[in-house]
Amino acid sequence: MRRFCALFDALDRASGTTERVHLLAEHLREAPAADAAWTVHCLLGGQRRRLITARRLRQICREGSGLPEWLFEDCQAHVGDSAEVIALLWPRRAGGAGAAAGEAALAPLHVWMERILPGLAALEAEAQAEAVGRLWDTLAPGEIFVMNKLLSGGFRVGVGRGLVLRALARLSGIEEPVLAHRLMGGFTPSAQAYAALIAPGDSAAVPISRPYPFFLASPLESSSLEGGAGEWLAEWKWDGIRAQLIRRRGEGFLWSRGEELLNGAFPDLVERSASLPDGTVLDGEVLVWREGAAMPESFALLQRRLGRRSPPAAVLRDCPAAFVAYDLLESGGCDRREQPLRERRRELERLLRDRPLRLSPDLGLADWSALEPLRSQARQAGAEGVMLKHRDSPYLAGRRRGHWWKHKLEPYRLDAVLLYAQAGRGRRANLFTDYTFGLRSADGDLVTFARAYSGLDDGEIEELDRWIRRHTVDRYGPVRAVEPQQVFELAFEGLQPSRRHRSGIAVRFPRISRWRRDKPAAEADDLAAAHRLMRGEAG
Repeated sequence: MRRFCALFDALDRASGTTERVHLLAEHLREAPAADAAWTVHCLLGGQRRRLITARRLRQICREGSGLPEWLFEDCQAHVGDSAEVIALLWPRRAGGAGAAAGEAALAPLHVWMERILPGLAALEAEAQAEAVGRLWDTLAPGEIFVMNKLLSGGFRVGVGRGLVLRALARLSGIEEPVLAHRLMGGFTPSAQAYAALIAPGDSAAVPISRPYPFFLASPLESSSLEGGAGEWLAEWKWDGIRAQLIRRRGEGFLWSRGEELLNGAFPDLVERSASLPDGTVLDGEVLVWREGAAMPESFALLQRRLGRRSPPAAVLRDCPAAFVAYDLLESGGCDRREQPLRERRRELERLLRDRPLRLSPDLGLADWSALEPLRSQARQAGAEGVMLKHRDSPYLAGRRRGHWWKHKLEPYRLDAVLLYAQAGRGRRANLFTDYTFGLRSADGDLVTFARAYSGLDDGEIEELDRWIRRHTVDRYGPVRAVEPQQVFELAFEGLQPSRRHRSGIAVRFPRISRWRRDKPAAEADDLAAAHRLMRGEAG
């Protein structure tokens, strides 16, 4: 455990990607296989199950430290992160640890993940508080921080999936796409699983449900479109859930891009996969699309299907799912990803003929001058833009520039007034970086409309933070209400009616596009403008 905590600290302090790859590769090289497996699992974001809530950990710390509640809460509000404030405030009690806790502090990572942390979660009341406190007594502040993050399911470090793959590739000599494929569909940490992950060759048994790594498009750079328009496949960029539909050995599987098995939420699509030959994998989009309709329904209806293990009959009836196929990754049990797109597309068209699955249409881009007019029609088709894929492109893993481009519609924009602010997390725990914006209603009141926490640069965040502190008019726990003076242009992808929001509108992917220093609050947009946008979006 201590070696893992030291790795966490080193990764957090590292100045660049090359250094992080080196640190992780060396750690995995020296770690026992079981610990290496858990390291990979945690860094890939696998440890998200909450064993003990952050509130419970704060309670244990407050009661065990003897600090007055007001002082603890003030520190919590200043630091912003429960795991960190506990690590800073917990007193190392002399002689309080005990032999068992001392041994636990020296235990390897896999013992912590498989026995010690779940054991803490299984205890109740005072027994749990005593056991957690004894362990904190044996750990340094940085180790307490990591322990708390693992317990509360909030473990994160600045290491992306690509960096983990690079470190594994350096260690094993296996190409990154092969490793990415082996990790698809979930990685259950164990010494055996880790050995299979980095084993040379293809001797390891492949689960029949395993999807392929998704190929991702990059935002369009028009200067990179080489050759004539006819060399590129133009498709609508649908606004749904990217997924792979798999049929192998008589069973069907539906995997999201986030590696979530969606069989429970979409039993109708899994049932339709039975029409495919064994050994078939399709890449495509899951949408709500009614029989006979010219375009799919909004993403809001699709959300009613997500996260359900078994949707009720009414939801299945009211939100009928469709799988719109983009690509053919496997047929006859053979990997087709190295074949050019034009061949995969030809076979896909043949495969889907007379089957209950949709084919994403080839929009037939004859000339580059037709691209922008085509994109402007996307909303009328129920899409959010156009995809451009070179007809000779292979199906790669991850985001590889040059082969596939996405050309999205310009976002909707409204000018809104800053109403509330809340401090961020981690390194931004001392800055107000989470903002709530409002629009004026018909009776003149400012009504909350959207929350956003991205779009400003560091200098603007610091300037706005100073302004917020000087212009706070009320406090609600960690939230500050501010004078309604600052106007920001918000960009977003869409609007939907919502009973859960006071404004009556749900905003899709809001972010700050610019600080409107030139505009007084009285000239910001109102709710009527948002409703006009929403009506226009609906046709």
